[in-house]
Amino acid sequence: MQQIENYQKSFLKHLEGFTVHKEPNNLYQPINYILQLGGKRLRPVLTLMTAEVFGETLDNALDAALSIEVFHNFSLVHDDIMDDAPLRRGKETVHEKWNLNTGILSGDAMLILAYQLFENYEPETFQALAQLFSKTALEVCEGQQYDIDFETRDDVTITQYLKMIEYKTAVLVGAAMKMGAIVAKASLEDQNSIYQFGRLLGIAFQLQDDYLDAFGNPETFGKQVGGDIIENKKTYLYLKTMELGTNEDEKEFLFLMQNNVLSNEDKVKSAKQFFEDTGAAKATQDAVKDYTNKAFKVLETLNISEDKKQVLRLFGEQLMTRRV
Repeated sequence: MQQIENYQKSFLKHLEGFTVHKEPNNLYQPINYILQLGGKRLRPVLTLMTAEVFGETLDNALDAALSIEVFHNFSLVHDDIMDDAPLRRGKETVHEKWNLNTGILSGDAMLILAYQLFENYEPETFQALAQLFSKTALEVCEGQQYDIDFETRDDVTITQYLKMIEYKTAVLVGAAMKMGAIVAKASLEDQNSIYQFGRLLGIAFQLQDDYLDAFGNPETFGKQVGGDIIENKKTYLYLKTMELGTNEDEKEFLFLMQNNVLSNEDKVKSAKQFFEDTGAAKATQDAVKDYTNKAFKVLETLNISEDKKQVLRLFGEQLMTRRV
């Protein structure tokens, strides 16, 4: 088994060959720009890792891995437009660097290019990949809409929040892994199990992201720590504070989150104190462990060798304990 760094290197080399030099420049340059901005490349690595786990060569899984990365970045281009975000990975967002219409159109083109990559596979594999991809893409859109809806709602439940992050984030992680299994022609049972493994890990990943947004090290996290607090986002930490706190805690916390006079620094500091005092911080870390352990239970059902299960288990543990 290759190490994660080797998967990343193989993928980045394949990505270089995908760079689109075509006219019109203002359609294809933004695509190249967003794809070369970097990032963890988590999803394509998972596709490659899963393909190898099920006995497929790395090379044969590269187009599937590239498809999932192109789709993920398409969603980021459109997310940034919806959020009116000025920066992505420390650089100008596509719609800021070019303009709004270019961002919309280049994003649309990326979605089409993601589908086109499946044409490099035989018909049966193509059909299975396309079916999974269509289902997942629609769920990601549903998750994004839930996220938008939650901004103006005061009655969001933990269950609803978990469904939102499952659709917005986790299903794409599950799909990335299942695509590797499809390319490797794994049994349908194993394909579905590896999907569930990835989906559960994806939920754990997002919950860890919620936690790190408040309690991460700004030097390693890669984003502004406390950004969710400043934006009043109803994260797992926020919702657990409302659930676990006393009536007085709830009133004071809501007053704090709606306070526009406090400096961002003071607001973040006070919110973090609420997260810790009510037990919401611990509950979030417990949920990360719970979903990771659920994923590991699914892992036991896979028809692969113990050493390959260990590779996937190690990856899950690294995600659970990450600080970036």
